[in-house]
Order: sequence, then structure tokens, then C-alpha cells
Amino acid sequence: MSERPKVVITDYDYGNLDIETAILEAAGAEVVGLQAKSEEDLAEYARDCTAMMNQYARIGRATIERMERCKVIARYGVGVDIVDVAAATERGILVTNVQDYCTEEVADHAVALWLTLARRLFDYDRATHKGIWRWQSGQPIRRLRGRTLGIVSFGRIGQAISDRVKGFGVKVVAYDPFLDAGVAKSHGVELVDKAGLLKRSDYILMQAPMTPETRHFLGEAEFAAMKPGAILVNTGRGPTVDNKALYRALTEGTLAAAGLDDPEEEPAKRAHWSPDDNPIFTLPNVVVTPHAAYYSEESIQAARETAASEVARVLTGQAPKYPVNAAALAAV
Repeated sequence: MSERPKVVITDYDYGNLDIETAILEAAGAEVVGLQAKSEEDLAEYARDCTAMMNQYARIGRATIERMERCKVIARYGVGVDIVDVAAATERGILVTNVQDYCTEEVADHAVALWLTLARRLFDYDRATHKGIWRWQSGQPIRRLRGRTLGIVSFGRIGQAISDRVKGFGVKVVAYDPFLDAGVAKSHGVELVDKAGLLKRSDYILMQAPMTPETRHFLGEAEFAAMKPGAILVNTGRGPTVDNKALYRALTEGTLAAAGLDDPEEEPAKRAHWSPDDNPIFTLPNVVVTPHAAYYSEESIQAARETAASEVARVLTGQAPKYPVNAAALAAV
């Protein structure tokens, strides 16, 4: 009997691998679940795996160059910044991701953070819990209608955010250098350059992917260019915002508040983390959620089923639905 193909799952925080195991064992595979936090943790498993799936752990060149049998690397989620796609392509390995599984959840989360900060809900909550019953506890609060909300990256999630916030009477502008102007126009949104977005926006909602170009997309210069009292919400990747510069902007009064779904250090990707590592966590005008914007019971199930099914398709000789580097592999 031939050896079953081995699928290594680098890490997961779902509590179990029941969904993945059912799909992959039906495709004839053996599932090995790890909780890797570094590439060193993957070294002994890379050589003979037929597939590898990852949630937070990085699969970099060092791991990929050890692979002798791997056919596919499947990412739980949309972003593939934690997979060295170029190295995988060089080795003839497919990379897949999961698309469109959490658009509604992230858009809802971004709007929830925005409204929480704009209406100063946590200020009121802290005050009332201390026995202070005054509307002044939230001062100053500005009317939303008539203000300008800027969205950075106007893909599916950015568009879903735009559709939601218009009901509050804000004018929406967007920055996305890769977007056809007709797409923005069809959503009633004005495309602007980066400088225009920073200058005009009372609220900035970030949904940028993580690339070398977007690292610290917002830093000292950008915060200085924003409207005084602006509110920032980042439901994209944490490192797109320079947290040291953000801390200064928040403590010096440039920004009124910030809502982050992930701080710059991205704690889930670390073996050890403490809020003491980042002074952002000491500020009362900052709301931080644990990279939870994508989460609903439905979206988690969809991500797990889709990632595992992509691997199963490749192992059984079928084409994946969401290949990241298929065109590049065909050109090799």
C-alpha cells in the first residue's frame, strides 16, 4: 500500500481540526496538526509533507526549500504575506488562499469600531460604571452627517464598508491606486490620491493588505497631514500603521481616537506577547480587538472548509478554485 500524502497544518486556534480532518482524510491524506510559531518549528515536517496549511505561522523560503514532496500551500484567509509565494513558485508549489469568506464580518466590524469611537461609547460606559451620569462625559462629539469618511483600499471589503456608512450621511472618498475609477463611481465614491484623502477625511478606515509598499502606510508625516481630531480605524493588517507614530498622534492631540483590529506587532504571530510591549494599550482613546474582524461562526467554518478543500482538490488531481500563483507557475 502506498504511503498516504501528509498534510501539515502549521497552527490553528479553532480548538480542533475536525472539519479539516474529515475533508482531507476523505481525499486519502494524513493530517498532522502543529502549533508552530517559527520556521524552526516546521523544519522536521517540511521535507516529506505533500501539503501545508497555515493560519498565523510564516511559511518562508527556509521552510519551502526543505520541501521535497509538497504540491500545495494553503492559507486560511485572504492575505498571503506570511507565505513566500515567490519561493513556492520557484519550487513548483501551488499557493492558495480563501476569498470572500468574511467580507460582511470585516465591514460590520469596521463600522462598529467607527461608530463606537465617533459616539464615544466607551467614555460613557466607563463614566456610568463609576456613577457619573452626565452627557458631558463624552465631549466633544460631532454630528456624522456632512462629514467625510476616507477608505484606504477599495476592494470588496472597502466597497461593503462604503455601502454601510452612506446611511449615516457621510461623504465617502477612497484611495486605491489599483482600482478602476468606474468601480468607485458605481458605488458613488470619489477616488482621491493619498494626500487628498489625508487632508479631507474626518474619519479614515484602513483596509490595506500587507505588502512592502503598505508597511507604515500611515506614519509621522501622514498623521501630521490629517485633520486635527480625526478618527482612525484599521481593520487591515497591523503593520500598515506605525504604532509609535500613532501613539504620538493620539497623545499630542492630532488624532481624537483609534480603533485597531490588530496592533503593529500582530500578537497572534508571536510565541510570547504582552500588552506591555506596546504603549498603545495604555491609552483610553484606543479600542483594540484581537484580530477578530473576520470572525463569525459562519466565516470560520467557511475558511476551514475552503482551505482544506483546496488541498483536497490538488491532492486528487483537480484544479484549486483560489490559486494565488497559478499564472506564475504556468509561465515558468
